Amino acid sequence: MAETTSSVRPDWVDDALFPFESHFVEIDGHSVHYVDEGSGPTLLLLHGNPTWSFLWRDAISALRADFRCVAMDYPGFGLSTAKPGYRYLPKEHADVVGKFVDTLGLEGVTLVGQDWGGLIGLAVAQQRSGVFDRLVLINTWAWPVNGDLHFEAFARIVGGPPMRFLVRRFNLLVKAFIPIGHHRRKPTDAEMTHYRRALDTPDRRQACAVLPGQVIASRAFFADIESSLPDLAHLPTLIIWGDADIAFRPQERERLEATFPDHKTVIVEGAGIYVESDAPEEFVAAFRDWVAP
Repeated sequence: MAETTSSVRPDWVDDALFPFESHFVEIDGHSVHYVDEGSGPTLLLLHGNPTWSFLWRDAISALRADFRCVAMDYPGFGLSTAKPGYRYLPKEHADVVGKFVDTLGLEGVTLVGQDWGGLIGLAVAQQRSGVFDRLVLINTWAWPVNGDLHFEAFARIVGGPPMRFLVRRFNLLVKAFIPIGHHRRKPTDAEMTHYRRALDTPDRRQACAVLPGQVIASRAFFADIESSLPDLAHLPTLIIWGDADIAFRPQERERLEATFPDHKTVIVEGAGIYVESDAPEEFVAAFRDWVAP
């Protein structure tokens, strides 16, 4: 595995707040940033929108004594850089994540996916039979939502041209989504700086501006994932759910529960969509209780 030498960790990343070594690897022309901490069974931690591997810092700090924690940034997010012409579509992200898994030679993997990371991770797991042993799904989904007024409204409003302009011009998703997605605690100014700086130019913010509209525009990709869910239905699954999330409702959680019969559900009361950051102690405790012999 050849790591790139052109990508470096920027000075604005606070080593005290994100106390992990940054690695960079070239995949299909992208410079992909990741952290790889600890040893033991492998956890692949996949973020959603508009976050990056910074989202998992508390979980990694708590779990790296017993697990290998690998958290990457999709091209255009966090400290990763996309090659010219990349469209930031969920299917493209899944392709990159799959090649990242191959490049690092990961095996015996527990997928830990939140928001878009759950759906993207499930697509990768379907394409790499035998690589993933367990699933941890956090406020996510895995099927088309076209026709559901809740998601249609979100995709058409937040994913429409006026909002995409505001996102690119003013970093609106970071400024709105991160605080709204935390209910149990308020993100600190330093934390917000790390989310803003990761998407600090209009061109960088294209990555997060694209995804809301893809909630309905990527229907074919989601349908492919849905059709292959039976291939993963046997895997032990932990569902961790922040019940104060305004994006994913009880019906999404119940559908995941029906899809994965060998599941345990932990509802984190009062937590938003970013459960691992909003209530990290409860998130870690839920995971440790599930994996304990």
